Amino acid sequence: MIVREPAVAGTFYPDHPRRLRRDLESFLGPVQAEGHGPPPKALIVPHAGYIYSGEVAGSVYRRLGPVAGAISRVVLLGPAHTVYLEGMAIPEADCFSTPLGRVPLDQQAIETIASLPGVVHSNAAHSREHSLEVQLPFLQVLLGDFRLVPLVVGHCDPDLVAAVIDTLWGGPETLIVVSSDLSHFLPYGEARDVDSDTCRRIIDKSSSLIGEQACGAYAINGLMRSRHCQELSVEAVDLRNSGDTAGDKRRVVGYGAFLLH
Repeated sequence: MIVREPAVAGTFYPDHPRRLRRDLESFLGPVQAEGHGPPPKALIVPHAGYIYSGEVAGSVYRRLGPVAGAISRVVLLGPAHTVYLEGMAIPEADCFSTPLGRVPLDQQAIETIASLPGVVHSNAAHSREHSLEVQLPFLQVLLGDFRLVPLVVGHCDPDLVAAVIDTLWGGPETLIVVSSDLSHFLPYGEARDVDSDTCRRIIDKSSSLIGEQACGAYAINGLMRSRHCQELSVEAVDLRNSGDTAGDKRRVVGYGAFLLH
């Protein structure tokens, strides 16, 4: 069995299972038990260290409560931070591991998209990538058992990303998660202005975001270009930056949490 071992446990989030669960329970708070309106189909969530963006991520993850029992597959897309990448990378692995246990990959789904334009095999893109890894403990606590389709998204035409998302869209059993922070290293006030504008663009389902607005721009643009996404509405659940959570206000990173239903 090929296991993708955790790369940022102990740095981005606790490596001790009990402490990790305690932190996640704090971020998630009371998980919503009853649904109001259409069920969530896709999320956009931040991926910084939990001390910075855990509360923001938790604000949208808790909204999965009413549908968590129906979700058995997560399609998880995040930007490449550690290697230069053209296209979308799938790993050659059987499961991804965190301090909370192993998450099996949906091999059939991965085989289905492996031949699509823009999809490449790259363990290097996954081995040290934090943007996907930090989402897994939230999903493990909320969903329990599920299968994962992990995609690291590099420079890529949004139509190619959309084609992968549409292929894997599925029904209530499938959740789409896009991992992205917003602006990087701007002064607090400027970051708030830039991120507010980006928030409006995401709500309007813009598919022309750039990296200065969101590091996961390629994945977000692909989601917004998806033909299925046209039937959904976007709700901004939370919008903050590291100056609001645990960081200095001179240079901040923006965090947004969005729900598509």
